[in-house]
Amino acid sequence: MASSGKVFTKVGPCGGLGGAPKDMDLNGISRIVKITVRHGDAIDAVIVRFVRNGREESTEQWGGQGGIPTEAVHPMDRLKAGFQQFKTEVYDKKPELFGPLKEGQWPKYMMFTCCDSRVSPSVTLSLQPGEAFAVRNIANIVPPFNKTKYTGEGCAIEYAVHHLHVENIVVIGHSKCGGIKALMTYKYDGSSSTEFIEDWMKIGFAAREKVKAEHGSKPLDEQCTICEKEAVKVSLENLKTYPFVKEALEKGKLKLFGGHYDFVNGAFETLE
Repeated sequence: MASSGKVFTKVGPCGGLGGAPKDMDLNGISRIVKITVRHGDAIDAVIVRFVRNGREESTEQWGGQGGIPTEAVHPMDRLKAGFQQFKTEVYDKKPELFGPLKEGQWPKYMMFTCCDSRVSPSVTLSLQPGEAFAVRNIANIVPPFNKTKYTGEGCAIEYAVHHLHVENIVVIGHSKCGGIKALMTYKYDGSSSTEFIEDWMKIGFAAREKVKAEHGSKPLDEQCTICEKEAVKVSLENLKTYPFVKEALEKGKLKLFGGHYDFVNGAFETLE
C-alpha cells in the first residue's frame, strides 16, 4: 500500500500493548510501504513499514511490541489498512458467505441502534454481513408514521418490510446514551438550544414523562438507565403506526423485539 504526502500527523503516548515513543523521529518519511492493523479484542495500533531517507524501516523497530497509536496514522490509511485485513482474513476466506451476497440480500432482521461509536451491532451481536438490515440514529429512536417528517426512517422500514421481507424488527438501546440524557434534561419549555436534537428526542417524550412520574426521586443516572429501556418500548409502539408493519404483524409475518446493551457491565437484556 503506497501513500504520498504527510502521513503522520500526531504521535500518541506509549503504553499498554506498546506504541511509538513520544520522541521518535518522523522526519524524512517519503512513502508508506505497508500498514498492518494490530488488534486483540479491539484495534490497538497500526504497524507501518515506510521509506525514510531511501531506507525501508518499520515502527516495530522503535521498541515495545511494535505499532504506533492509530491517531498517528493518516485517517484514510487507517481505514484502508482495516479493509485490507478484513479482505485477507475474512472476505477471501469465506466465499460461501460473500458469494451469495453478490446476488442480493435476505436479512432476517431489521435493527434500530444508536449512532454511538461504542455500540456497533455487528460487533456486539456478532452479526455476519447479510444478516441484518440496520438503521442507526441518535438514541435508536423509531418515530411514528408520518409521510412528511422522518422519511429516512420510514423509507428504511418500508423497504425492509415490503422488499426484504424481514421477519424481525429489533430496537436496541444502550447504557450511557447521550440522546436519552438529553431527553431527560432538556427543559422543553418552548425554548431551544439545538437545531435538531431537542426536536428529535421529543419523539421519546412519553418515556421521559413516565420515568419522571415513577422514578423522579432517583438520581439522574438511574433515571436515564430506566429511560433508555422505556424509550425502546415507545419506539416499538411507534412501529405499529406504520400500516405495512401493522399488516405484517397481523398476518404473522413479522415480530417486534426490544433490547438493551449495557457496555459498562457487559450485559444484554431483552425487553418486552
